[in-house]
Amino acid sequence: MNEKEIINLFAENLRVERARKAYTQEFLAEKANISPEYLSRLEKGKYNPTICVVVNLAIALNIGIDKLLPVEKINS
Repeated sequence: MNEKEIINLFAENLRVERARKAYTQEFLAEKANISPEYLSRLEKGKYNPTICVVVNLAIALNIGIDKLLPVEKINS
């Protein structure tokens, strides 16, 4: 996978996990200590998040990082 494909995979997984929890972007952004605008851009695949942001989002969603960045898909 190239960089853009990884960013898009992360964006899709982030949207799915947020929807699964029925969180609004505003609620998740507050829990993850980021702005709602930044979260929106992450979900659209516009930004490449830092590892700290990925960790904070996983914690806020109460999921493992592998749900956002599944290594088995990235390696294929």
